[in-house]
Amino acid sequence: MAGMTANRDRSTGADHATGLSRLGVSLADWSERWFPDAFIFALVALIIVFVAGLCAGARLADLIQYFGEGFWSIIPFTMQMAIIIVGGYVVATSPPVHGLIRWLAGMPRTPRGAVAFVAFFSMATSLISWGFSLIFSGILAREVVRKVPNTDYRAIGAAAYLGSGTVWALGISSSAALLMATPASIPAALAKISGAIPLTQTIYLWQSLALAAILIGSSLIVAYFSAPKSSTRTIESFGIMDDIIEPEREGKRVPADWLETAPLLSIAVGVLGLAYIGQVVAKRGLLAALDLNTYNLLFLMAGLLLHWRPRSFTRAVNGSVPATAGVLIQFPFYGGIFGLVTMSSLSHTLAHFFVRISSHSSFPVLVAIYSGILGLFVPSGGSKWIIEAPYILQAAKDLHVHLGWVVQVYNTAEALPNLVNPFWMLPLLGILKIRARDLAGYGFLYLAVNSGLVLFFLWLFARTLAYIPPVIP
Repeated sequence: MAGMTANRDRSTGADHATGLSRLGVSLADWSERWFPDAFIFALVALIIVFVAGLCAGARLADLIQYFGEGFWSIIPFTMQMAIIIVGGYVVATSPPVHGLIRWLAGMPRTPRGAVAFVAFFSMATSLISWGFSLIFSGILAREVVRKVPNTDYRAIGAAAYLGSGTVWALGISSSAALLMATPASIPAALAKISGAIPLTQTIYLWQSLALAAILIGSSLIVAYFSAPKSSTRTIESFGIMDDIIEPEREGKRVPADWLETAPLLSIAVGVLGLAYIGQVVAKRGLLAALDLNTYNLLFLMAGLLLHWRPRSFTRAVNGSVPATAGVLIQFPFYGGIFGLVTMSSLSHTLAHFFVRISSHSSFPVLVAIYSGILGLFVPSGGSKWIIEAPYILQAAKDLHVHLGWVVQVYNTAEALPNLVNPFWMLPLLGILKIRARDLAGYGFLYLAVNSGLVLFFLWLFARTLAYIPPVIP
């Protein structure tokens, strides 16, 4: 009898579950059977692109060469993406920020309010840094369920991931926007098409800011009403012990530990790094200064100062390294796809295809649909942009579509499949101690609601922007 009750609890998730939450459970059960590891998606994409090259008339030997030459072509960008994760983790686990998280966790009073609360902070922090958001939101969710114990753990876990599936790429950590604003990071083949595109033409457009606000509002509504009012699928039902992450507390034990535990070196180097960033801002202006390198430096220096002691900082870095594994091993394969696309005739073929089937008005919608589908196979905003950008931007030039808005079309659409793709969940899952398939059901709900909104507003706002010819170096 007890076993039957347990099975009923696992299937419904709560005695007070709404229709939306029951649907989420059903979708999660389906994804558990059919959704493989993210690396499988990357390998499938590589094979599809290789076969497409053969069908387009490329020689087998040439495609093999393009794959090999492209494999290591985005190593600098790979390192930049890994450092974004490290920097976000270091800042989120620092004692001051962790103290802030514990204070915030005391605010929600009901399970539904708790889920919506975490969803809001997931999206708000993702506009600053997607790496920081994953860690911050995961720790916040763990703290909140301690204060509101009858909260559905799957629902709040999906809420903690919401920033990565909605608005992160519309914020200042947008990989594609920062890449296009950083001339040194733009691959030469892409620079010849579009040149650099400043952030004033991408993430700081009023159309982009308005779209971010719309997505935050719609997602909060879904988060609140899809969460059960009271759930049996709490953190305890997953067998997770109350082992919430605490910052390291260190003390001097032997004289040799002094340099590792004294704040002097952290302060000196942290101030030096911030002073350099100040010089860059003074020279270029605030908007132009924000590229991948200065952004990563800012987070690392902030983390160094917030941790105060070098030993605390390095332990946080050590804790962040497992979360970078997917980036480090998968990005070279994406580089191989980039080589196949850009070095073969595929780039020109795809560009002509988009021009042929598109008009100035329909182009944003078609790009959004295409980018969203491709995101299931290449779940990375930066590396996928490198693959798509050559033919997407070339087609946009031919159709005289605002190039900066095309970047934002891509940014908005490519985030959507993250809601059901486990690739970027990995840092969060390590904190929550659950599996990606436990969150995917609610992810499908957010995906269903936001997809229609995204397509409509991408089309609508595109009509308000005039074409700006690129400056080719």
